[in-house]
Amino acid sequence: MVTYEILVDDEKRSIYDRYGEEGLKGEKQHNPFDIFAQFFGGSGHFGHQKTEQKGPNISIDLEVDLKEIYLGTKFDIDVSKQVICEHCGGSGAKNANDVVKCSACDGRGMKYVKQIMGANIFQIQTTCDVCGGKGKIVKTKCPHCQGKKVRRGSEQLTVNIEKGMAEGERIIYEKEGDESPDIIPGDIILTLKTIPHPVFVRKGDNLYTKETVTLLEALTGFEKNITHLDDRIVTIRRDKVTRPGFVEVIAGEGMPRYKSKNQHGNLYVEFTVLFPTSLDEEVKIVGEQKFTFEMISTSTFQKIIWVQIAIVSPNIVIN
Repeated sequence: MVTYEILVDDEKRSIYDRYGEEGLKGEKQHNPFDIFAQFFGGSGHFGHQKTEQKGPNISIDLEVDLKEIYLGTKFDIDVSKQVICEHCGGSGAKNANDVVKCSACDGRGMKYVKQIMGANIFQIQTTCDVCGGKGKIVKTKCPHCQGKKVRRGSEQLTVNIEKGMAEGERIIYEKEGDESPDIIPGDIILTLKTIPHPVFVRKGDNLYTKETVTLLEALTGFEKNITHLDDRIVTIRRDKVTRPGFVEVIAGEGMPRYKSKNQHGNLYVEFTVLFPTSLDEEVKIVGEQKFTFEMISTSTFQKIIWVQIAIVSPNIVIN
């Protein structure tokens, strides 16, 4: 029996008209049609409230010079992305009059589909497959986007490279991704990639480089100047014997520590000793006798040094 309560309540009257008294009983206890809404995409009374969808992110590898990371810099880049068509405003129609009511769902955006479950027949509310739930369709498409509502465009972003940013550091521009009338734009994510430097190699907050010295310099000492990333001259002085592969550590001359004011890593300088490839006859004789420095008096000190190395270096060629 239809009660007054049912007659004056539009929602309950609608349930009664569709499912009878059994539908009202189920409504009092729980919503038995939630499962169907999940399976068939229903909404409205038996469905779930739709959450606004977020689009995919745009990920880009941003190549930056090591010098720019050392000093910090700011620059603009253009990112290709999908933008809403400015001619139709995202409607996809040639003009406003070309957006008409969907005849398949009579503008409701929903259809009712009968589903058989055992001996029972249920009428399930589902999204209209013609208008996609919008309740409207486009009669004449926008000639600029061909009815797609979007087109390819670009976005100019200002990139702030802070001193000491790490390799792989991500710079995120929220909701600057591909645009669409139906979704929240995703993010644009820039991932920092360092362009290889001809002089320095970065490892964490430290810098590594190599210097070559002659054999004479390795034995008697030297002074070397290294041009740093900020164009300063870093001078290395040694008055001791420098073995091949020796590493000089210069504290505080590495990369700036990210977000740590006035703190830097270290600079590691590895030395390579340039050995001579041949010796003249005079030095060959001295080498064969295996004289020491104290026993030899010669006008060519460098040649004597070569002899000492020749004695301990079997691979050296003596002409």
